[in-house]
Amino acid sequence: QLQLVESGGGLVQPGGSLRLSCAASGFTLDYTAIGWFRQAPGKEREGVSCISSSGGSTNYADSVKGRFTISRDNAKNTVYLQMNSLKPEDTAIYYCAAEDPGEGKYYSGYYLTVWGRTFGSWGQGTQVTVSS
Repeated sequence: QLQLVESGGGLVQPGGSLRLSCAASGFTLDYTAIGWFRQAPGKEREGVSCISSSGGSTNYADSVKGRFTISRDNAKNTVYLQMNSLKPEDTAIYYCAAEDPGEGKYYSGYYLTVWGRTFGSWGQGTQVTVSS
């Protein structure tokens, strides 16, 4: 059974850095695009970044361009989100998700389409709080 587990969140001061990890089990990430999303209290879930299966293509939300970097290590079945120059407005629960290749193969109750990809299998999330 497909499972995604996020880790690496925490409390950090403005200007600080965190690296989030998204570890997959039950399937191989080699052929799957992975996205990072976030949801702040009272706001809709939004796309932060995504990376293609090969790692050759990435996308970023305008709000994080130049500060966040997504990467993947398929040998470790893990995708990372390096977050630098963090701001209080980055505070949110961060989720990773796998792109659904079709027919609901990767679906855990919620679809979100960004950058032309539909993501359907989600981790439980990790809290990131940026505050002094």
